[in-house]
Amino acid sequence: MTHKRLPLFDSALIGPAILDSFRKLDPRVQFRNPVMFVVYVGSLLTTGLWLQALHGGGEAPSGFILAVTVWLWFTVLFANFAEALAEGRSKAQAASLRGTRSATKAKKLSASSERPSGARGEAAEQTGPRYGSPWTLVDGDDLRKGDVVVVLAHEVIPCDGEVIEGAATVDESAITGESAPVIRESGGDFSSVTGGTTVLSDWIVVRCTTNPGDSFLDRMIALVEGAKRRKTPNEIALTILLVALTVILLAATVTLLPYSIYSVKAVGAGHPVSITVLVALLVCLIPTTIGALLSAIGVAGMSRMLGANVVATSGRAVEAAGDIDVLLLDKTGTITLGNRQASAFLPVAGVSERELADAAQLASLADETPEGRSVVVLAKQRFNLRERDLESLHASFVPFSAQTRMSGVDIGGRPIRKGAAQEIAGFVRERGGVLPEDLKALVEAASRRGSTPLVVADDRRVLGVIELKDIVKDGIKERFAQLRRMGIQTVMITGDNRLTAAAIAAEAGVDEYQAEATPETKLALIRKYQAEGRLVAMTGDGTNDAPALAQADVAVAMNSGTQAAREAGNMVDLDSNPTKLIEVVEIGKQMLMTRGALTTFSIANDVAKYFAIIPAIFIGTYPQLGALNVMHLATPDSAILSAVIFNALIIVFLIPLALKGVRFRALSASVLLRNNLLIYGVGGLILPFFGIKAIDLLLNALHLV
Repeated sequence: MTHKRLPLFDSALIGPAILDSFRKLDPRVQFRNPVMFVVYVGSLLTTGLWLQALHGGGEAPSGFILAVTVWLWFTVLFANFAEALAEGRSKAQAASLRGTRSATKAKKLSASSERPSGARGEAAEQTGPRYGSPWTLVDGDDLRKGDVVVVLAHEVIPCDGEVIEGAATVDESAITGESAPVIRESGGDFSSVTGGTTVLSDWIVVRCTTNPGDSFLDRMIALVEGAKRRKTPNEIALTILLVALTVILLAATVTLLPYSIYSVKAVGAGHPVSITVLVALLVCLIPTTIGALLSAIGVAGMSRMLGANVVATSGRAVEAAGDIDVLLLDKTGTITLGNRQASAFLPVAGVSERELADAAQLASLADETPEGRSVVVLAKQRFNLRERDLESLHASFVPFSAQTRMSGVDIGGRPIRKGAAQEIAGFVRERGGVLPEDLKALVEAASRRGSTPLVVADDRRVLGVIELKDIVKDGIKERFAQLRRMGIQTVMITGDNRLTAAAIAAEAGVDEYQAEATPETKLALIRKYQAEGRLVAMTGDGTNDAPALAQADVAVAMNSGTQAAREAGNMVDLDSNPTKLIEVVEIGKQMLMTRGALTTFSIANDVAKYFAIIPAIFIGTYPQLGALNVMHLATPDSAILSAVIFNALIIVFLIPLALKGVRFRALSASVLLRNNLLIYGVGGLILPFFGIKAIDLLLNALHLV
């Protein structure tokens, strides 16, 4: 699926977000955010005090109370706006998903199950291919789990399901954005199909695995819209911290009123602090910045994950990705390109490399596998050997089979073969040939390098070895080095033998490897790391991966994989790119970094407000507190109002950071903590002094106080 990258403040999102900001003033909505609920109640209280002041019974001038009240309401609305904007971006992505849905007709096979009640359609005289059962044309929405449908070429698959008969090329671009068709067939790890995709050729029989409303696309839309988003453990812990700080500061603020009354009576100077000022003080001191942006950060994290074409089934999975310290990665297709390629010709004694390359190319001309084509290409590159005229050769090609483990060509009775060392040895001996003494050493040397040796024979004569090598992906070693700097251990899992696994692991730069892996060993390895208190991520696409995916803390299932794998994972990669796991970790860490940065900033920027409001409250009673007015704010009213205005505006300026996230850098936790304290801690400490002073100057220049 191709997702359009929306600008942070897209004009199509601003209007609905503003309206949603007012809709979210519902007390039931505000109560979900305890910090902002305190600001909400304070806004209602000062509104009542302003109305009282209009009738001549105010505790302070009505203009001052109104100014404080307006900016308190702006604080609440800006917090609502941040959350609404984040949700709006997710809803826009959900709309693009919903646009892929279409009303489809389904050819339901009568042999599958009873016709669902209320199904609309008429029986057709046609029958399913090789299925021998007539089908009934029904609406796709009438299908139920367990129903069986036949889908022909150019028809839309009406439900999520498993292919139980046939094979077909399927266009999944509506879901993944990839234009290249994929093969879906019964059996194996590529039998899962998604409703809404299109069969391009041939036919398949599909058993539906979901009911209407529960399809993969429906779940994606619901998740993207945030309808099922729940707070993650870290988010809950942070909320508890914010609530605790708010309760403590609330208690401290409440005690200031009797203390102020007592001080005025004892000293005989000044006036008791007003409730409006106490509300302003409380709002400025509680962590309103992070409280206002916390929900937006969570929604934006899931939105960024979808921007990477990964659907997270919960915010918990996104956050867990940020805490991962062990990554389990499959070798083939993740660390390597997936297809071994010819890298060298290794002739035996008495044979030239060119002679070996010539025979190897002849034996590979009809081999359409990626490995076979790479042999032809390597011979062409090394010795300028061009493909031959197959008709003029009068050649008879021998395809590869699992039984013979060889392939080749017969030219005028001259057999040329390439294949596994043991099978070629048997072929040569049957024809009366003798194996060269150095052949075994060449085969073992290639194996030690992690390569696959293919032996080439011309009739009874062995010419040498083709070295097929797993090609490690460009840049993967650097990515692993980045993860290592972040404190994440990488573990390669492969079914290869230990020699091959060790060679690839060394070349790719992984920390550890598990050779000859089975589903049981994968599961045991994950449990071992988790028993050590570590968080584990892995990726998989097959039914045999499902147990390990279910056990892993972050499990990224491939969209091209089986239904069992997709249900076991807590994320689904729509691109079916196993290396996406690395990007998932980066997005998760970015979400945690963003939350940590804004929390640090929110707590640090309260310091300046103490220097603004505390002297303003008590300077009439205790003139000595004027020494704390380090910003030289003009008047007490100006100081209080400047702090309230800054407290509201800083939320607006931080909305882009909450939505976009802190820039991700692959650094260790200690370095990230140090940078966080230096940038957002020190920055949050210093910036409010300049901001509050600037607002104070502006208010007095405009004679607004």
